[in-house]
Amino acid sequence: MSAIPATSRAAALVQPGQPLEIIDAQIPSVIEPSALLVRMTAATLCGTDIHVAQGTAGIIGTGLPLILGHEMVGQIVAFGDGPRTDSVGQPLAEGDRIIWTHGMCGRCQACVINQEPSLCENRRRYMTESANSYPFLHGGFSEYGYVYPTAGRVRVPEDVPDALASAAACSLRTVMHGFERLGRIAATDTVVVQGAGPVGLFAVAKAVAEGAGRVIVIGGPADRLEVAKRWGADLCIDINDVTTNLERLSLVRELTHGHGAEVVLEMSGIPAAFSEGVDILRPGGRYLIVGQAHERTVPFNPSVIMHKQVMFIGSRSAGVDHYWKALEFLRAYADRFTWDDLISRHYKLDEINEAFEQMRSWNEIKPVIDFTQD
Repeated sequence: MSAIPATSRAAALVQPGQPLEIIDAQIPSVIEPSALLVRMTAATLCGTDIHVAQGTAGIIGTGLPLILGHEMVGQIVAFGDGPRTDSVGQPLAEGDRIIWTHGMCGRCQACVINQEPSLCENRRRYMTESANSYPFLHGGFSEYGYVYPTAGRVRVPEDVPDALASAAACSLRTVMHGFERLGRIAATDTVVVQGAGPVGLFAVAKAVAEGAGRVIVIGGPADRLEVAKRWGADLCIDINDVTTNLERLSLVRELTHGHGAEVVLEMSGIPAAFSEGVDILRPGGRYLIVGQAHERTVPFNPSVIMHKQVMFIGSRSAGVDHYWKALEFLRAYADRFTWDDLISRHYKLDEINEAFEQMRSWNEIKPVIDFTQD
């Protein structure tokens, strides 16, 4: 590997609601035991990045400037003292590509007793610490990145491209965790996916792969629904055409003999989707909620839970095992799903604000900041 510079060009939030600025962030000269320094190869945009940049996510943390980006892949350039293996025992060497988790402490009740690392009581999240505080590289939109000592890490297989590996590090690992909590899907189940963003589309693929009897997607715009169809969705309901929840509910019930769906997957993040999902759910059904990461209050009568005897399942983030499973899912189904349909234009770091605007305006599904471009 080439010599490590003193600074890393990075896209940082300097003022919420304002365009990101390219800064020179310090590269730490000391790597903590079990930590890693990586040279970034790709970082994909997530809806959370958009919300943080707009100042609507409430996770500014320790202050500005804040290097954004939390789904990324990079090549190892330096090791701290400690084992040179990933979290599943695969050997690591300089030049290997990895994806990595937030820092989970491994010492709290959630981590150790409950085996729920995504609920870690001391979780250290990327994109929440100032670029002025050691180890400085707290986000993915940067030429170099820092893997916290307590962060899980997984070596990326050679046959998984950078952009897909990066998407696996957030969107797909979230889906893998959610489906694990959801439990088995039967061939007789109708699955309704709310949302046609990256998480929703990966959920379509996972539901199809699990053998769902019917997969219905509610979302938009039309180009995203076309991807869902190519990936096996039986019906796509475009919210721009079918504009009311009553119309959408009627369509689902018509296809399910008036009963509703056995499984509903909330992947949209839209507050109103929750109530609609509850209506779509058949008695005895299961509702997996992944996208409702907001601070809005939604009216709800809890007696519905009892009367319909339904199960609500919440799922957030993921453990390192789900990162590994996400990569393996990409490999196992590379011939079944056209994964590149998810990946839109590749941008240089200096074009970060254009990439943000294209995603914010729904023109692209998953823009990629490509650090290998000249």
